Amino acid sequence: MRQIFLDTETTGLSPESGDRIIEIGCVELVNRRLTGNNLHLYVNPQRRNTEDALKIHGLTDEFLATKPVFRAIVDELLDYVRGAEIIIHNAAFDVGFLNEELKRIGRPLFTDVVAQVTDSLLLARDMFPGKSNSLDALCKRFEVNNANRTLHGALLDAGLLAEVYIRMTRGQEALVIDTEEGVDGELAVPLIDLRSFEIVVIEADADEALAHAAWLADLDKASGGRTVWPRMAA
Repeated sequence: MRQIFLDTETTGLSPESGDRIIEIGCVELVNRRLTGNNLHLYVNPQRRNTEDALKIHGLTDEFLATKPVFRAIVDELLDYVRGAEIIIHNAAFDVGFLNEELKRIGRPLFTDVVAQVTDSLLLARDMFPGKSNSLDALCKRFEVNNANRTLHGALLDAGLLAEVYIRMTRGQEALVIDTEEGVDGELAVPLIDLRSFEIVVIEADADEALAHAAWLADLDKASGGRTVWPRMAA
C-alpha cells in the first residue's frame, strides 16, 4: 500500500480570494515503511505573501520569485501522487488550494487523480475528542520530536505527520523496521517458543496488601458503595 503524507504552505488562508500555494512537501510510505522517495517543491505564487503567512513559514517574496510557477511543476506533482492514498492534516485546506491551482490551468481535480484522501485531523478528533489535535499537540502526545519546527515547512511537517500517523494508527514506535523480508515482500518474523520462558510471580507482602486494601476501601467510599468487588469477595 502506497501512502503519501502531504503538506502545503500558502500566501494566505483563502484560495477563493487569490491566495496561492508556495511550497509542497510529500513523504512516501510503502507498506508502512519510509522509502526516502519524497517530493519537495517551491512554487512562485505570482503574488505577495500576507504578513501573517510570512510569520508562519518565513518564505519571502524575493526567495519565491526565483522558483517555477505551478504550471511548471504540476506534472511532476501529479505523477508522484497518482493512485496513492494521500494523508493530510486538515485536508480540506490543502485540497482546496490544490484544486484551485489545478482549475486555474484546466487540469483535473486533485481527488480525481489520487486513490483517496484521508484527513488525519478528523482521525485525531475521533480518538481525542475535546482536546487540542494540532500537529504540535499530536507530536507532544505521541512523543514525536518536533524541536526543529520553529517555522512551518511543508516537507518537515509532512515527515512529522507520517511519524504521528504511524503511532496513532498502530502504535509502531519507528517508521524504519530492521526486519528481513521473506517471500513476496512479506516480513519474515522469527517464531519464538514461549515455553522456554519462565513466568516469575511476585506476591505482595503484608504492607503492600494492607495498602491495596485501603486504596480499594477509599475507591468504594468515593463511589458511594457501588463497587462490585466487595460483594464478589463476600
